[in-house]
Amino acid sequence: MATIGLDKLFYSKITEGENGDETYETPAQLAKAMTAELSVELAEATLYADDGAAEIVKEFKSGTLSLGVDDIGATAASDLTGAVIDENGVVISTSEDGGAPVAVGFRAKKSNGKYRYFWLYRVKFGIPATNLTTKGDSITFSTPTIEGTILRRNKVGAQGKHPWKAEVTEGDKGVSTDTITNWYKQVYEPSYAALPAAD
Repeated sequence: MATIGLDKLFYSKITEGENGDETYETPAQLAKAMTAELSVELAEATLYADDGAAEIVKEFKSGTLSLGVDDIGATAASDLTGAVIDENGVVISTSEDGGAPVAVGFRAKKSNGKYRYFWLYRVKFGIPATNLTTKGDSITFSTPTIEGTILRRNKVGAQGKHPWKAEVTEGDKGVSTDTITNWYKQVYEPSYAALPAAD
């Protein structure tokens, strides 16, 4: 089903333990969302045997998230890009900046009124692009765009794999109201039914 809206753009700072596993801080609002473009790059390999393709493997390699937002506040800019806020509240960007990865969450409204929710577990952002235009005969809004690289997270899930995205649609079969209600209270952690014990 088609989506007709985008809102509730949040981010969560990541702390890495000694083994590199991520823990997430309480999510905070990043900005008012205008656009979100998500593209994925796959690593692909084909094994040829008996004059044909015998096996094809496609795995997530990385992705790109491009966000159009109304404004990026000083705190979010510092958290996402590594810029520093000086004692006068001025955001100082340097050539050595390199922000730490964060988790990014948002939701998209579907045409039936329900929402599809997302968490991207590890996104490393670059410096926001700024477009400015002088005031003319009509009003033109100039808003920033920030682009980040989506990576898989270091922490291995219960299935022995590295998640990079969590996605759920409100009202789908098996989706509890608690999952939706708590979506922005913390970064979603995958939950799997216990596997039966081996004989």
